[in-house]
Amino acid sequence: MKIYNTMTRQKEEFVPLEEGKVSMYVCGPTVYNYIHIGNARPFVVFDTMRRYLEYKGYQVRYIQNFTDVDDKIINKAKEEGLPALEVSARFIKEYYKDADALFLERATVNPKVSETIPEIIDFIQTLVDKGYAYPVDGDVYYSTRKFQNYGKLSGQNIDDLESGARISVDEKKQDPLDFALWKARKEESEPAWESPWGMGRPGWHIECSAMSNKYLGATIDIHAGGQDLEFPHHENEIAQSEAYSGHKFVNYWMHNAYITINSEKMSKSKGNFFTVRDILGKYSGEDMRYFLLSGHYRSPINFSDELMEQAENSMARMHNAVKTLKHLEKNGTDAPMTAEEEKALESFAQHRVDFEKAMDDDLNTADAITAVFELIRDINVKTADGATREFASLSRKMLQELAGVLGLLIEDEDGGDDIPEEIHQLVAERQEARAAKNYARADEIRDLLKEKGFAVKDTPQGADIIRL
Repeated sequence: MKIYNTMTRQKEEFVPLEEGKVSMYVCGPTVYNYIHIGNARPFVVFDTMRRYLEYKGYQVRYIQNFTDVDDKIINKAKEEGLPALEVSARFIKEYYKDADALFLERATVNPKVSETIPEIIDFIQTLVDKGYAYPVDGDVYYSTRKFQNYGKLSGQNIDDLESGARISVDEKKQDPLDFALWKARKEESEPAWESPWGMGRPGWHIECSAMSNKYLGATIDIHAGGQDLEFPHHENEIAQSEAYSGHKFVNYWMHNAYITINSEKMSKSKGNFFTVRDILGKYSGEDMRYFLLSGHYRSPINFSDELMEQAENSMARMHNAVKTLKHLEKNGTDAPMTAEEEKALESFAQHRVDFEKAMDDDLNTADAITAVFELIRDINVKTADGATREFASLSRKMLQELAGVLGLLIEDEDGGDDIPEEIHQLVAERQEARAAKNYARADEIRDLLKEKGFAVKDTPQGADIIRL
């Protein structure tokens, strides 16, 4: 398997630190609002990376943090007149709802800043003791120029960097490039903890270094996130972590590209800012996941209704293939597979080879999806005139195994039906209303289903029930 390493700007053979095991850290959300489609891309992409590593037999320790102490959260708390940690706790719950809709596997650990304060303070104190950081009036700053090769990830020369857009200017700093590790409390309402430098809270960059060190050790296999984090966040993590431990921090850096909205940068001021929750009102989480994986993760991807409808139609094809195979498992020929079916199953193995070849080539999910649809095409040809139950079952299991690596067709994996009976009854009533041309009642039921978290799609095989 080859991974494009942002640090070296080339694809490299993936060799983990420990055979059979992978340590992986993915930067999580700052929980002051619902996650948006741009946040969702790295979460889906690197969840898929984890799934594929597990498919290949690795034991993956996957850490994704929650930034639950931050200026944005404090500002939101002031707006709402609530304690900051109450606001962040609420949006952590909302994150999990969106994560479940997108079929994200739970991280091994989701550490929070508020629960990692002792480790963060110890980490900062070590940097101060080593001469890489200095306290000033209750704040603590990292002395950027003390770290040799600062800028090696983003390819920037420290002498060319200027304080400005992404680097806050503060008169307390010894150098404009220095960044805050600890911030003194400014107001009583702010969350703060006792430290050797007084009451305060961590800066943004230090949390990931402390959490990664706590849960994965000094050196890890993979660190991932959106390309917007490459500088300064990940650059600062390297400086902190390697100064702290004296060891290389990360072996493979992975960064996904941006999402545009109708070919424009997403912006609240332009009115083209979409949260995952907004999109779930119109499309399923599975449709959204498919869309996010339909392009290579290092290429920019454009979000539009047209592309989402294409994703929706593609997922419908996948579900219809599964539905047809399930029907054949129940109603197909109850006899051993024919020689032709056995030969067909052997030929299907090439689709697995193509799938793995794509995924091994720097997580090329676009080509992996193509391999899945080529498998579906061949299955449809072989089952057009019926099939044995055994052939249908083995074909379905292979289809769902490969799609499952992409986090797709997960609900159907056990071949069962976990849709509540009440929903089935409503769908049946809607079908009767449509048959009687009572479209007003059919629309009422559709809206009621949506309130309950379901949508219904009419297909040649009947009504398809989808979780939103």
